[in-house]
Amino acid sequence: MSVELGRGINLEVIPTKKYKTTRILIRFSARHSEKTAAARTLLTSLLETNSLNFPTQNELSTRLAELYGAGFGVSVAKKGNIHQVNVGMSIVNGSYVGEEDLFAQAVAFLQEILFAPNVKDGAFDEKTFTTEKENLIAYLKSMKEDKQTFASLRLQELFFQNSADQKVPSFGTVATTEGLTAEELVAVYQKMMTEDHIDIFVIGDVEAKPVSEILAQLPFEKGERVKPEIFFAQNHSNIINEQVEYDQVVQAKLNLAYQMDTYYGDADRFALLVFNGLFGGFPHSKLFMNVREKESLAYYASSSFDSFRGMLKVQTGIDQEKREAVLRLINEQLESLRKGEVSTEELAQTKAMLKNQFLLSLDNPQALIENAYLDLWLPQTKTSEEAFLKGVDAVTIDAVKKMALSVELKAIYCLERSAS
Repeated sequence: MSVELGRGINLEVIPTKKYKTTRILIRFSARHSEKTAAARTLLTSLLETNSLNFPTQNELSTRLAELYGAGFGVSVAKKGNIHQVNVGMSIVNGSYVGEEDLFAQAVAFLQEILFAPNVKDGAFDEKTFTTEKENLIAYLKSMKEDKQTFASLRLQELFFQNSADQKVPSFGTVATTEGLTAEELVAVYQKMMTEDHIDIFVIGDVEAKPVSEILAQLPFEKGERVKPEIFFAQNHSNIINEQVEYDQVVQAKLNLAYQMDTYYGDADRFALLVFNGLFGGFPHSKLFMNVREKESLAYYASSSFDSFRGMLKVQTGIDQEKREAVLRLINEQLESLRKGEVSTEELAQTKAMLKNQFLLSLDNPQALIENAYLDLWLPQTKTSEEAFLKGVDAVTIDAVKKMALSVELKAIYCLERSAS
């Protein structure tokens, strides 16, 4: 059930008897920007750590324990042009513990977090701010130690090199974090609370009417709210950007990015799903079977796609002296799909795995919330369970071939072992 609590403030209640817990998610959506990503990330740490009436992390944790060990967290994410701040809470259903007002208590806790942050004299608590800022900078610097993640982020920078915003991940950068002040974060907080589009989701064994009555009491301002375009598309170019960097790595990371014109909700998105499954999405895919297994040229080889930014990505871990051979073999797998070299068995296995993956997601509360979010933002893309399964079944080898022909290589990034 969908309820509009105010202009730009939506509530989606998903009643189900599958779970003994109730999940509440309040999502703030704004346009993603290199200038604000780090600030919004740091803000999540401040909101998650304490509040005006729970001024220490211990006091906040004690209150969560009193709510029968409720789970709570604040995080950031990115989808296309959208930067999301997610305030989530999971509580046991009150009927199991004899507290029918437990949901109301949980909402009161979230109200405390959102509307009574630890702000005094126009600034966040200095001690908390300093600690969390140092923690965020340390985390961002440590990402270089996770070589696979580091290579993935560098590929993103290379692929989106003409978009200052898209080059930057949802959590920002060290450079944009270092200059932040406790006073600035108050302005970022106020902007989020008054201008972000807000979607609230509740999933569990609940009734829509009492849930909406409780959440309607949250004192959000009722002014205009911004709802950015969710999709990002960049212009096509004939240039393939290449970059090699050096570090102390055991195995080289060779990553490729292809531009594609198929986006979430497009008619050919089922062909994209099947194509990716055959290319590198599953253990029986061409990249896995031929690059990793048969030729033993890679420690891992897989593909994935972002249908909100038009990007198909290949990730491999290799011996660096085999880089050219791996590049050639990856291209051969794509060419094989462009020629329609797919057996009936491979096609059937891929479809079966996609359908199984989809059906399993229907038992995952967060997956259901994400589907509901996209249905709210892109109602024209809403697809029933039956339509999704039929869509996958209807994909032909010719459709896979057409999809393979449509993707264009745009970026090659390799992280190799330095000679010294």
